[in-house]
Amino acid sequence: MEKEFLNHRLNVTRRHFLGKMSLGIGSVALGSLLVKDLFSGADEMGAGLPLGLPHFAPKAKRVIYLFQNGAPSQLESFDYKPTLVKRIGEDLPASIRMGQRLTGMTSGQEKFPLVGSKFAFHQYGQSGAWVSEIFPHIGSIADELCIIKTMHTEAINHDPALTFMQTGAQQGNRPSMGAWLSYGLGSENKNLPAFCVLLSKGPGNGQGVYSKLWTNGFLDSVHQGVQFSNSEERVLYANNPEGMDGADRRRMLDQLSRMNEMGFEESGDPEVKAKIEQYEMAYRMQTAVPELLDFSKEPDHIIKMYGPECLVPGTYAANCLLARKLSEAGVRFVQLYHQGWDQHGNLPGEMPLQAKDVDQPSAALIRDLKQRGLLDETLVIWGGEFGRTNYCQGALSADNYGRDHHPRSYSIWMAGGGVKPGIVYGETDEFGYNIVENPVHVHDFHATVLHLLGLHHEKLTYKHLGRRYRLTDVSGKVVHDIIA
Repeated sequence: MEKEFLNHRLNVTRRHFLGKMSLGIGSVALGSLLVKDLFSGADEMGAGLPLGLPHFAPKAKRVIYLFQNGAPSQLESFDYKPTLVKRIGEDLPASIRMGQRLTGMTSGQEKFPLVGSKFAFHQYGQSGAWVSEIFPHIGSIADELCIIKTMHTEAINHDPALTFMQTGAQQGNRPSMGAWLSYGLGSENKNLPAFCVLLSKGPGNGQGVYSKLWTNGFLDSVHQGVQFSNSEERVLYANNPEGMDGADRRRMLDQLSRMNEMGFEESGDPEVKAKIEQYEMAYRMQTAVPELLDFSKEPDHIIKMYGPECLVPGTYAANCLLARKLSEAGVRFVQLYHQGWDQHGNLPGEMPLQAKDVDQPSAALIRDLKQRGLLDETLVIWGGEFGRTNYCQGALSADNYGRDHHPRSYSIWMAGGGVKPGIVYGETDEFGYNIVENPVHVHDFHATVLHLLGLHHEKLTYKHLGRRYRLTDVSGKVVHDIIA
């Protein structure tokens, strides 16, 4: 035994050791270069997993979320209900409503007259999906879409419902979806933020959007969405101040960084480090952003596909084209907000105008991504914060009606990024009021989006005020039936 031990010691020379370990050391070195903080020992997720890596092989790399702020009516878009047309003016049966909570706008109504869509529906593509005539371009790409008709939420008013869809909680100060993805996966392009926000407004009645919808919440502020404005300075504070050139700004930032590092050594506040990163990001964006905002190099057929409005900064069409450019450049999460979908009255007059704003550009975005080979790795989402009632708000006339808020069922669609194309998921009753098959809660929606990006929604957590938080709070399940 002693002789064997001696031989073992003699065989393990330094050269032998390094030769045997070279592959392992090389792998370790490569890992440290590819994944930031791989060996930091941080356990922020609560699962011992490093930030910047998916938990499993992802279906999608990035997201473009076309949020229709104000809640477009599912009954005039993707949930075809001929029964409502046949029974127009009849009172909503109590057996269907089942005492559901109402908003203050209709709680005082004695009757709830049913009203069907004034617009015709047509079946599109091999999927045979029913789509309203006011969305012909979206209908033409039906075979690329996964239409979910059974989204539902507890929130019945705009602000909590908006906040819920964007952050997973009805109260503020929670990280938004984009912030969670920035935190979990980081950016694909060091010269651009992981999370960008674009705003537009249509001709309809608008609901406000606020920075809390793209906030970092309790995460480091580096994960907050970077808003592009519609002014001449599209990204605030990215340009050099008057009288300062790039070299001056570089010297100023270097000096500021040294001062901040001294402050961090004294306070240990991680927000100081985040501020340093934000200053550096703004400096790098000076070279990346102008090229992204320049549409002059886009070929004529692309401009024609999105429509002439795409050349007008701040329009929905322009933001769809910019979203494609940002996503193509490696931005992880691009969030569009389009205001104007709150049709409590004059829905037949207002909703077609809103639909005209978004129909062609939304379809063009899908086609554009597909022809560039990007659709398979880019998840596109279209939808609002809740649905609309099947009964009229206020008095019903032959040509005019409005719809109140309806949280029990509403429609969204998704495309690309690993979802099944050409399917309609879930079903509501003949009145379009209650879900009868395959409900999808907001938490389920969030869990599914994270899953498509390779993240386990129960493992992507952050410890704050003594507990671990996540986008899906304490519930949510992945809707595997819609995943390709």
